[in-house]
Amino acid sequence: MNVSSLTPPELGSLLKQAGIFLQTGSFITHLQTSIPSVAEGIGLLYADYPLAEQGGFADFHVSLAPPRDLRRWFKPQVLFLSDGDAPFKPLPLDQAFPMLEWGLNWCVSSHANRYLIIHAAVVEKGGHAAILPAPPGSGKSTLCAALVHRGWRLLSDELTLVRIGDGKIIPLPRPVSLKNQSIDIIRRYEPDAIISRKVSDTITGTVAHMKPPTDSVTRAAETAQAAWVIFPKYQAGEAARLEVLPQSRAFMRVADNAFNYSLLGTKGFETMANLIDASRCYDFTYSVLDEAIETFDALKPPAPSM
Repeated sequence: MNVSSLTPPELGSLLKQAGIFLQTGSFITHLQTSIPSVAEGIGLLYADYPLAEQGGFADFHVSLAPPRDLRRWFKPQVLFLSDGDAPFKPLPLDQAFPMLEWGLNWCVSSHANRYLIIHAAVVEKGGHAAILPAPPGSGKSTLCAALVHRGWRLLSDELTLVRIGDGKIIPLPRPVSLKNQSIDIIRRYEPDAIISRKVSDTITGTVAHMKPPTDSVTRAAETAQAAWVIFPKYQAGEAARLEVLPQSRAFMRVADNAFNYSLLGTKGFETMANLIDASRCYDFTYSVLDEAIETFDALKPPAPSM
C-alpha cells in the first residue's frame, strides 16, 4: 500500500490521529501532524512511497505541531519533534513542510551510524554511482534534479549512505530540495517535473521540493557501487569541464563533508579509503545542463580491481 492509496481527506485524518508509517529507503518514519501544508506535501511528493505496517516498528517517531504558547495564533510557528523533543527552534508555520524535510535529514545524519554518511547527492546508472559533494550554491541539487530526469536514478539529494563493510551505496530517495533560481530552472528544463509550491524567507532563501521519479522510489532496495566522486560547481558562461582530482585531495574533501567520519574511527577511515580507491575523482564546472548531462553520460567506470 502506497501513500497514493489514500485520498487527501484519509491521509489528513490519519496524520492527525495515529499517524502514518512512511518507508523511505531502509528507514521507516512514524509521522504525525495536523498541519495541512505537511499533509499536502506528503500527498504530492511521497505518493509513490510505501506505507509500512500501521503501529509497527519505526526508526524515527516525529511530529510537527504548533508551539504551546501564543505563537499558535500570533505569527504562527511550527515545531519539529523527534521522540517528543524539539532539536530545533520553531520556524514560521509556512515553513512546516521544508522543516519536515530538514528534520528527516537530521534524524538520519544523527542516528544512522551503521553507515558512513556524506553530505552529498548521489545518482546511479548501470549499477555505478556518482557521488556529488558540494557546498550550498554550487548547483549540486539543480544538477541532481536534471540528471534524474535524463536516465540517472536518484539515490539521494542530500545524504550519501555508504555501508560499512562492503562500501555499497544505500539508496535514500526523497524529494529533491531546490532553492532560489534552481526552482524555475528545473521547471523550464523538465516541464513534467512535480514540484511543490515555493516557500519564501527560509534560512536558505526560497525553497521548493521536487518529487523523485517513480522508478527511483520503487528501486530503493537496490544498492550501487561507487564509481565517481565529482565536486560540481555552477559557473555562468563556462563550458562543461571535468578536471582530474588526486585521490588524496578527494579523500580530505569528502571527509570534510562527512557527518560521522570521526565518530566511526577506524571503520570510518577504512570505509572512506575504500570508497575513494574505488572511484575516479573530479572537479566539475558547468553552466548548461544539457552539456552537463552529456559529460555524465560519457563517464567510464573504473576497471574492477583484481
